[in-house]
Amino acid sequence: MKTKKQPTIITFSTQKGGVGKSTFTTLMASILHYRMGYQVAVFDCDFPQYSLLQMRERDLKMVMQNEILKKMAHKQFTSINKKAYPIFQSKTDEVLQEIDRYVDGLEITPDIIFLDLPGTVNTVGILKTLTNVHYIFSPITADRLVLESTLSFTDVLTNVLMKETQTGIRAIHLFWNQVDGRERTILYKNYSKVISDLGLPLMETTITDSKRFRKEGETITKNVFRSTLLPADPKLLTQCRMDQFIEEFLRIVKL
Repeated sequence: MKTKKQPTIITFSTQKGGVGKSTFTTLMASILHYRMGYQVAVFDCDFPQYSLLQMRERDLKMVMQNEILKKMAHKQFTSINKKAYPIFQSKTDEVLQEIDRYVDGLEITPDIIFLDLPGTVNTVGILKTLTNVHYIFSPITADRLVLESTLSFTDVLTNVLMKETQTGIRAIHLFWNQVDGRERTILYKNYSKVISDLGLPLMETTITDSKRFRKEGETITKNVFRSTLLPADPKLLTQCRMDQFIEEFLRIVKL
C-alpha cells in the first residue's frame, strides 16, 4: 500500500512578540498558495488573540467592500482554480493531532502547513509541538532583549531538542528583520558573530524595516502587502527584500 505524502510543517517562532511572526506566516502562505502553486494550510494557535483568523475576517470584509480588491480576488481565484487556503483555530497542545486528522480526511495533502504559535515557552505543549515541526524560522531584531530571549530559546532547540532521537526538526534558521539602514553595520556584524559562535544558522537575506510589517488592518487599494486572500505586490516585496527571502526560504525547505 502506498503511504500518503506528508506535509512539510513550518513555523515562524520566537520568544518575543512584535517581531513579525504572524506577518511572515501570512506573507509566505499567500505567496506560496496563490502565486507559486503550492497547496497551503494554516493552523493558528496564537491564543487568545488568534490574529490570523481575525486577519482573514478583516480581509474578507475588505474584499467585499472594495471594488478594486473584489475584481483582483475574482480574477485570481478563477485563474488559479482553487480556494483560499484554510486557517484553523487550534491549541498548541492539540494541534499535532488536529493536523493528522485534517490530512487523513483529505484527498490532496497540502505541501505546507504553517503553524502560528504563541510567543512564550511557558505555553502548554509548545516544546512537544516544536519538536514535531520540520523547519523553524526565527525573526530577530537588533534589540538586546529580543536577541537574548531568541538566542537562548533557539540554543535550547538546536543543542538540546535536535540532538534527541525523537525530533522532527530538520533545520532552524534565524534571520534579521526590521533592519534599519541608519543603524551601524558594526552592530549587526558583532551580533552575527555571537550567533555564529553559538553555532546557530543565520540566513543571508536581511529584511529591511518597513512600516507595512507593523500596520494592522491597513486599508489597501491596489498595492496589497499583508493579506490572507491575495499575495503581496511584487514591488513591495522587493522593497523590503522579501523576494530574496522567498528564494532562500525555498532553498532551505526543499519543497
